Amino acid sequence: MTVSTTSRSRGAATPAASGRFELLRALGSLTALHGGAAAGVIAALDLPPWTRAEHTRLFVLELPPYASIHLGPEGKLGGEGADRVAGCWRALGMSPPPDADHLANVLGLYAELGEAAETCRTPAARTRLGHVRESVLWEHLWSWVPGYLDAAHRASPAVGRWSRLAAAALAREVGVSAAPHDLPLALRAAPPPVTAEMSLGELLDALTTPVRSGFVLTQGDLAGTAVLAGVGMRRGERRFALRAMLEQDSAATLRSLSDHAHRWAALHAVRPAKATDPHLDPSRWWASRAATSASVLRRLADESDASV
Repeated sequence: MTVSTTSRSRGAATPAASGRFELLRALGSLTALHGGAAAGVIAALDLPPWTRAEHTRLFVLELPPYASIHLGPEGKLGGEGADRVAGCWRALGMSPPPDADHLANVLGLYAELGEAAETCRTPAARTRLGHVRESVLWEHLWSWVPGYLDAAHRASPAVGRWSRLAAAALAREVGVSAAPHDLPLALRAAPPPVTAEMSLGELLDALTTPVRSGFVLTQGDLAGTAVLAGVGMRRGERRFALRAMLEQDSAATLRSLSDHAHRWAALHAVRPAKATDPHLDPSRWWASRAATSASVLRRLADESDASV
């Protein structure tokens, strides 16, 4: 990945900037690297090692680290969510890489912009690159990565220290950046939240789409929900498994899902607000959406009980 040489000098980045941005680049790379390639980075960051199987389970199967999954209106790879991120490269006159919205690529772009701003020749160019860097931070990282890191920490003890280090590094970036003037576009343009009037199919779609439900629902979460609800979990795609659980005991499943949404609302709410206006802080937006899901799911559970 490169940034036009017209906006950066031929000299190296300052040591402080190099360390700050190299850390973010390295942390992001671990979501894409595995085996021997990852071992060196893990050792350099003084993180506990994890196996290739653990990497595959988390970053490929359970929680693929793509912005489009967490911010896209359908909760799936590609589409509008991926196009927004790819637009960053195009705006800089660069061709977006494959999987432009993968966390490794977004953090790599962010690090490149930060290093370029530190070493560019003119104050005007430095200011412009600083604005672009902050846009990437607020629009394509802080808008979804804190929740993703919470989910990773819950899903895999093996990467617990990685997720905490990444969360701290990202929070430091937010702390030294100008506060946003609006919510990220993906949140402003998000589809409607969960409602009690949804059909079963609509509800299943919403619950498996983070930007609609306000929470992440992994296969591991579904397995835990099934245990708490006292129902069996069928193997397969999450939507299919969730439908089967609701068919067995809708009230118990809905109540367990409501508790899951409530826990996520608390996770989002506990993060310190990073925007001057709390209403413009993504964490507050996510907390509100998760709380809405918790309330609606509890109401649906009560109605299901009453109908028996």
